[in-house]
Amino acid sequence: MAPLAIYFLNLKTFGRSGGSSAVSAAAYRAGERIRDERTGKTYDHSDRQDVMHKEIILPGEFAADAMGWAQDRASLWNTAESAETRKNSRVAREYLVALPAELPHEHRLSLVMGFSHELVERYRFALDVAIHAPRDFPGSDPRNFHAHLLATTREVSIEGLGAKTTVEWSDANRRAAGLGPAIDELLHVRQRWSEATNAALQEAHLGARIDHRTLAAQGIDREPTPHIPRAAFEMERHGLRSVVAERIREEHQARVESRLQRSAQPADAAAKPKSIEEIRKQSAENWRRWREAQAQPEPSKGHAASRTRDDDHSL
Repeated sequence: MAPLAIYFLNLKTFGRSGGSSAVSAAAYRAGERIRDERTGKTYDHSDRQDVMHKEIILPGEFAADAMGWAQDRASLWNTAESAETRKNSRVAREYLVALPAELPHEHRLSLVMGFSHELVERYRFALDVAIHAPRDFPGSDPRNFHAHLLATTREVSIEGLGAKTTVEWSDANRRAAGLGPAIDELLHVRQRWSEATNAALQEAHLGARIDHRTLAAQGIDREPTPHIPRAAFEMERHGLRSVVAERIREEHQARVESRLQRSAQPADAAAKPKSIEEIRKQSAENWRRWREAQAQPEPSKGHAASRTRDDDHSL
């Protein structure tokens, strides 16, 4: 069986209801200084040193047309902001993908661009691509190459941004148009990223592969590594305590121990059902014991801690 690289594709949206700004997101990802004409704020990230590649991709039918307004980052995202008038409007949609560290930069770039063009032709949006190198700070993972694919929620045309893309439609509207539910779009994109990445790995003569399916679907009997939210991760990186991160690790540790206990039982042993309160108390006790064990010094190993790629949340 070929070794597995790390699969990661996360979908995020930027909208008015959450107070986010597509202009701010674009400036941060591209490492540029851009003024948000709607709010008057200027976002300056021009000091970033980890942006390896940035490019705006449009549908191929506009290759011979004058599309300067869409190829300029500040113009594109200010146009996207001005196109929305509702207070709960969704302005941008982002596909965040982890890139195999095993691949050379040229192959990673080719993978991202090919996948990005596929998305653009499917949904007819403008896509702002930024490839980032791993951050250079204590605790960061040197394998954390990743790409931000920031898409408009409206179809792009010569005149400007038009109707909402089909991926933004409600399920009712999708059914009326003969389309499946919106969740099908995410499942399709997840599968296509897996297929495109594996093709790139194979072309580079590498044995590693990724798999978009759940661990259960892959026949792997283990708990997924816990996902620590970005805010909690940043708090801990700066030496602060995060109750959220601790709770997530506590619950994960309890699930791991529960799985180990189940696997150690005879096949015909019937486990006694536990109440929610019993599970909660057991989880807290497991976490307390784990923390006490971690606090004990190990003369032969010291106190150094390591972070695996699975638990890297600095994307």
